[in-house]
Amino acid sequence: MTDLSSLTLRRLRAWIRLLRFVRGAESQLREFLRINFDTTLPRFDVAAALYRVNKPVRMSELSKMLLVSNGNVTTVVDRLEKEGKARRIADETDKRVVSVELTEGGRNWFKDVAAAHSQEIDRIFEKLGHEDLSQLRNLISMITRTQN
Repeated sequence: MTDLSSLTLRRLRAWIRLLRFVRGAESQLREFLRINFDTTLPRFDVAAALYRVNKPVRMSELSKMLLVSNGNVTTVVDRLEKEGKARRIADETDKRVVSVELTEGGRNWFKDVAAAHSQEIDRIFEKLGHEDLSQLRNLISMITRTQN
């Protein structure tokens, strides 16, 4: 391995700290959802996407929105459908095309879970005030701009 500059090492350490934080926070959220709502983060994410669009969404479109494979979306939608939280809608002109939407019960369930999820995120970030959050957002914006 070549000698790394001091700045390069600091960037590497920052990356590792960010990664630890994100993985830890995600793990907390997964456990929170499992214990309090007997659900998973992928089910929450699918429900959140469907709730946001508030209309039937093609399964292929949903997988693109969530940046996951069609197979992953199908598995999650199967579970949501089995629980009565989502329903599939076959396209009248092309039977190969299937859309999905939340049921009324699914929308109500999601509102409850989303409110609790929001409180859990608030708890995870409780040490940060308005100024801290603005600074964090600005820093993240700065590094994400360099990736595009």
